[in-house]
Amino acid sequence: MSPDDRLDGAADPRPVPVLRRVDPAAAESCRLLGGPPDTAGMKSGAVVLRPGESVGWHVTRKREEVVVVLSGRGEFRTRDGTVLELAPHAVAYCPPETEHDVVNTGTEPLRYVYVVAGV
Repeated sequence: MSPDDRLDGAADPRPVPVLRRVDPAAAESCRLLGGPPDTAGMKSGAVVLRPGESVGWHVTRKREEVVVVLSGRGEFRTRDGTVLELAPHAVAYCPPETEHDVVNTGTEPLRYVYVVAGV
């Protein structure tokens, strides 16, 4: 339904399907989905970490996060001491309220896509 099809003339606030592409040779990180109005609450991005770099400790509050590794090697670390080894095609899950970091432990760029589910 387009805004012109609505009887009240108001714009439709619902997100619409979109296609984003991840550049496998990108040198920098980028946002893929930024939350409303693009999505109902989900956010995602493509991350590139150089050897030795990390994202930095953070928490996604009440939201879940998934990390899908495209290339490179690294670790998904939590403050409680959990360490998940990251390699191509690995999928790491992070529960809500879990402080975590992603670190490139390899010798080439670590490239991954993260998805944070909305509440």
